[in-house]
Amino acid sequence: MSAYEPSQLPGLELPGPVFAPSAPGTLDWTRLAAELNTEGVAVTPPLLSAEQCAELRDLFDHPTAFRSTVTMARHRFGEGLYRYFAYPLPELVQDLRERLYPPLALIANDWARRLGQSAFAPGHEGLVEACAAAGQHRPTPLLLRYGPGGYNCLHQDVYGDLTFPLQVAIMLDRPDEDFTGGESVFVEQRPRAQSRPLVRRPTQGQGLIFTVDHRPVRSVRGWSRVTLRHGVSAVLSGQRHVLGVIFHDAR
Repeated sequence: MSAYEPSQLPGLELPGPVFAPSAPGTLDWTRLAAELNTEGVAVTPPLLSAEQCAELRDLFDHPTAFRSTVTMARHRFGEGLYRYFAYPLPELVQDLRERLYPPLALIANDWARRLGQSAFAPGHEGLVEACAAAGQHRPTPLLLRYGPGGYNCLHQDVYGDLTFPLQVAIMLDRPDEDFTGGESVFVEQRPRAQSRPLVRRPTQGQGLIFTVDHRPVRSVRGWSRVTLRHGVSAVLSGQRHVLGVIFHDAR
């Protein structure tokens, strides 16, 4: 029997003004979980309206909203900038973090069960408390900005001993209108097999849910860990902005 039965993953209610009016009342978590189970990556319907995307993009130029700024080239991470939000998070970002976490925790706990790992708290507040107990106090949601020639090397967003295995990246611009190039790139490494590339091109407001570190895949001996790294191909023109919603805090 599939681990992703509808009764395990009910639709996530998205009421109120935080989410785009055109977004469905619920997300199909059975479908999303199945995609994550087979691909390690899943694309959501729009989670944010164009106005909300613009609101978040504009925050990039308000340094007081952030705890730190990273120039990628300085660390050889790529070419571009990203900024980590400070606590308290903007209401829109906090709401996304809290609403998306519970159904993702169901998926994460199923993965943890398969791999013999500890379960995660069912609510995001419990995860934040567990992070604090592990010495991880710094918020990790971030805004990323790439200009022409900008890219991001393959990497993983781990940040400490306690790592929640799923994260969400929401596209804030219109591909092929506000920017060209800049595809989301994923590379999966299965045991004793060649690496597998995946490319996704979400539209404005859509989210990419993907594996932070590893996920379980059935093997002849039970369940094996499959590692996923993510990055961004070179932006050819314009500017590309993304909101990264990472659920665990950083050391």
